[in-house]
Amino acid sequence: MSIPITKRASAEFLGTFWLVLGGCGTAVLAGSQVGWLGVAFAFGLTVLTMAYAIGHISGCHLNPAVSIGLAIAKRFEARDLAPYIAAQVLGALAASSVLYLIASGKTGFDLVGSGFAANGFDDHSPGHYSMNAALISEVVLTFMFLFIILGATDSRAPAGFAPIPIGLGLTLIHLVGIPITNLSVNPARSTGPAVFVGGWALEQLWLFWVAPIVGAVLAGLVYPWVAAKRD
Repeated sequence: MSIPITKRASAEFLGTFWLVLGGCGTAVLAGSQVGWLGVAFAFGLTVLTMAYAIGHISGCHLNPAVSIGLAIAKRFEARDLAPYIAAQVLGALAASSVLYLIASGKTGFDLVGSGFAANGFDDHSPGHYSMNAALISEVVLTFMFLFIILGATDSRAPAGFAPIPIGLGLTLIHLVGIPITNLSVNPARSTGPAVFVGGWALEQLWLFWVAPIVGAVLAGLVYPWVAAKRD
């Protein structure tokens, strides 16, 4: 018996909540202590833990780009995209709300000045990378992330281990992408902090929807071709 869409969407809400609270929370609350390496592992661990927790319920997408890429690869029903994406964005917003309540409890906390783990380019890139560099990196890194997901969850892949390469893959792409954009590869993850920061974060948010979706669509087209048993 299939799991109702309401329950699957609820799992996606909770999973995305954990992704943003765990990943962005580490960046905002402990970034100066753990550094980029610690933040990268935090994001990877959120996906790894949630993949085991809700993978059997919703597939543990936690990301509109992942859902779209899986639909392109015919691994996910397109009719379920809207409820999944809505749940993911709402989960990210809820986590950002909780994170704001926690972070603002510290004397001297500056929401805008801290960046609140928002994604950005040019003056708002950690390494001051350009818009073109941000666009290219987000497309390519999302492509690779989706390619890993599609390969790890292929019916021919070793059973039961998919969360490990997916979580480690997300960790790796964060190590590459944090200096460039704070790394998104996930429109929901970008939307939550951007809504709170406002201003420049909302103005630049378009890139962190467009680039991940383009990368995911490309992976959704390329992986089935590469993995096909016959030409």
